[in-house]
Amino acid sequence: MWLDLVQVLFAYLLGSIPFGLIASKLTTGIDPRAHGSGNVGFTNVLRVVGKKAGAYALVGDVGKGLVATAAIPIAFPGHVTEPRNLLLIGFAVVIGHCYSVFLGFQGGKGVATALGAILGIDPILGLVLLGVWLLAVAIWKYAALGALIGSGLLPVMITLWHPNVDRLVFGISIAVLIWLRHRGNLDRLLAGTEPHITAKRG
Repeated sequence: MWLDLVQVLFAYLLGSIPFGLIASKLTTGIDPRAHGSGNVGFTNVLRVVGKKAGAYALVGDVGKGLVATAAIPIAFPGHVTEPRNLLLIGFAVVIGHCYSVFLGFQGGKGVATALGAILGIDPILGLVLLGVWLLAVAIWKYAALGALIGSGLLPVMITLWHPNVDRLVFGISIAVLIWLRHRGNLDRLLAGTEPHITAKRG
């Protein structure tokens, strides 16, 4: 039991690393929390800092989710055998990104890190969700809308492809978390004031 808790704690701490803030500070010295939406995630970093920092933030955020669900089982061979344990690790890394202990329990919106975690758990499902996000963004130009559609479809896809209670609970939990973190974006989408993904914000 204690080893399970260590794994979940490690995943949370890994998720808490604010790669968007680190990339922004190292490339330009800008703190994305003081600009745009105030978010440290990929989209806000891309808008207010630039493509280079945005790319680093994206790789870091996806990477920490993938490392959590793909590397922890390797680090603890023979232990992370229960699907439920792996799903808890995946959820913990996303919680860490959204509520980082290093940022006063503030953070990003969880989309990129959730994608990385899902890629480590089920690569095909992760790639399909990435495709959904890319398609939605290509059509409507709204990163938030792509995130809302993709996360909303996650429990549906799990039900259709992997009818398993633990996976369904994981999918619903991730979807609810992402929708809660996008409340402001949803309000702006409905009001027609949400900026496009490439729109610059001061």
